[in-house]
Amino acid sequence: MTRAAPIALTLGDPAGIGPEIAWRAWRILHHDPGLCFFMLADPQHLARSIEAQAADIPLATINRADEAAAVFARALPVMSLQNPAQAAPGKPDPANAAAVIESIERAVSLARAGEVSCVATNPIAKHVLYEAGFRHPGHTEFLAALCADAGADGATKPPRSVMMLWSEGLAVVPVTVHIPLAEVPTQLTRDLIVETGRIVDRDLRRRFRIDAPRLAIAGLNPHAGENGTMGREEVDVIAPAIAQLQGEGIDARGPYPGDTLFHARARAGFDAALCMYHDQALIPIKTIAFDEAVNVTLGLPFLRVSPDHGTAFDIAGKGVARPDSLIASLRLGARLATGKA
Repeated sequence: MTRAAPIALTLGDPAGIGPEIAWRAWRILHHDPGLCFFMLADPQHLARSIEAQAADIPLATINRADEAAAVFARALPVMSLQNPAQAAPGKPDPANAAAVIESIERAVSLARAGEVSCVATNPIAKHVLYEAGFRHPGHTEFLAALCADAGADGATKPPRSVMMLWSEGLAVVPVTVHIPLAEVPTQLTRDLIVETGRIVDRDLRRRFRIDAPRLAIAGLNPHAGENGTMGREEVDVIAPAIAQLQGEGIDARGPYPGDTLFHARARAGFDAALCMYHDQALIPIKTIAFDEAVNVTLGLPFLRVSPDHGTAFDIAGKGVARPDSLIASLRLGARLATGKA
């Protein structure tokens, strides 16, 4: 099997389960001939995580991404950070923000230089970073900001990014994401739906090698508004957006009632579902594939995958963290990087 350049795995919050699921994932994947990853971390902190659970996981410090493949079968490659990580499991500390941010910045730099095939990000705790002065709304927005290029007018503008939750049986995209439910109707616009649909269609073609992606568009209201009798968003916003996407040659269909969009027969009819708000998208995929779902960021100039869970401070260091979603992320990243999706 052809192996692409290695995947760069970020530190995440060092007080969370990121370090543990990283070495647990390596233990399962290190004999996979089509996959190689290294971690951007503090080797001493990672070693403490391994020692605390009496795990036999060797580490190998590397200086360049292209050194990872030579050691991956026998040791977890680690590219050292300049900033140390001193966190104890389950005890987040803003003092570790510099290491968390450095790990992300270096991974993006390696990806943009073509030295890694994919960036896999371990979960961060935004509230911890905020205490240290972090000013981005979230992880994905920070990644996009790191990709901002100067336009013709000299101003920098980050690329528009889209969050897709992917599993073998279902892929979903929330059009509005981390906003209160009460704000969704005012934030949901025709332009937003169209722009999201364009990015999803483009990256399903480019990243997932789907020649003609089929997009199912959910309604916002019960029964998709029942022809305007239970809300006008479907008539005034969503249907016109679908018509515009269709006019651009994109196979977009709907709006469909959210309560009938995710059963097995319905899922067979589309490649991705665009949902109008966060939980409309995440409840079905977490019900169907809670441990295997992967967060894939579309719209960036590089491939980014992430486990579909948080830092799990409550179980960090207790030996019960499952690496399933990280393993699924790394496997998907390798598949997409080698064109095997």
